[in-house]
Amino acid sequence: MLLMVVFLMFKNFLVQSFKGEYTVEFTEHLDALKSNLLEGDVVILDSNIQKLYPNICDLLDEHYIEVVEANENAKTYEKIGELINRVIGFGFSKNNRLVGIGGGVVQDITAFSASIMFRGVDWVFFPTNLLTQCDSCIGSKTSVNIGDYKNQLGGFHPPRQIFIDFSFIETLSNLEICSGLGEMMHYFLLQKDTNLEDLGSEIVAAQSDKIVLAKLIERSLGIKKSMIEIDEFDTGPRNIFNYGHSFGHAIEACTNFEVPHGVAVAYGIDLANSISVQLGLVDKEFRNKVRTILACIWKSKALPAVDISDYFTALSKDKKNVGKQIKVILTEGIGNMYKTTLPVNDDIEALISSFFNNRTYERDL
Repeated sequence: MLLMVVFLMFKNFLVQSFKGEYTVEFTEHLDALKSNLLEGDVVILDSNIQKLYPNICDLLDEHYIEVVEANENAKTYEKIGELINRVIGFGFSKNNRLVGIGGGVVQDITAFSASIMFRGVDWVFFPTNLLTQCDSCIGSKTSVNIGDYKNQLGGFHPPRQIFIDFSFIETLSNLEICSGLGEMMHYFLLQKDTNLEDLGSEIVAAQSDKIVLAKLIERSLGIKKSMIEIDEFDTGPRNIFNYGHSFGHAIEACTNFEVPHGVAVAYGIDLANSISVQLGLVDKEFRNKVRTILACIWKSKALPAVDISDYFTALSKDKKNVGKQIKVILTEGIGNMYKTTLPVNDDIEALISSFFNNRTYERDL
């Protein structure tokens, strides 16, 4: 009954893309799987979803299924080449579609494979975790790993359809929910009309109330849609979506990905805000109000010990950097983020070191 109420509250929408518009549809109970698959579709299925929903293969019994492990090794260029070889060997042709059912790894595998097979085939996506439902499912980007290098191959290849099935969020752990909320935070802080008190209440409520969570997913997608339709190829305005991400990616890397992506982004947002305070761009009151909200997210995963040398090494390798200076998004307050080149001088090094060593993110709550 809860899912039915949630489902009826939302309207499907279109996203404009350089390859034409594509639809984002809200659905429930896996109904869209049976009613929207076409003859000849090949399904790329997250092994975790296969385990959580054992009846899902019954819904797909007329289709060729590739079950993949949701890990970074599965999205390497080499592994994807092997998958494509099997799919073509099965009889897949240019007029068929790839259908991804899973999280970010499945999305990357499906989108990248679709972009290079027969110079581009259609693909459809059923995002099953919060990070993909609230963020990455729209935007056209594809990225996979090669050798020791993460997300260094890719391009832009938008899907034809996206089906957001809220029943999938019923099986998410609190940590997975908090990771998704951490990712959504950077979108909400980019909106000038965001009320921090209301946002704080919603972030807390969403961890136990699936209707509140679903509303936040819809809002997050709406914010992203408005930007990607202006800057689909991430050449200008869309850069501000990296708010918290450069610092967050480095946290992921130097903790061997022990900290989930969205939680790392939450820490990264606070670090970006702290640097903005030190540079006189924003006052402490803003940082502290946002920090109080972020603390409701990162309480799900305490930050492990971070080797400062490793952190700066990881930060310097961010693919958005040019030369020795780091490209970051800083803030002047709600809705006022901008891209800048940050020289890592002694003051900035001291602030970042104190952030981790002295856990300054736990202060002023």
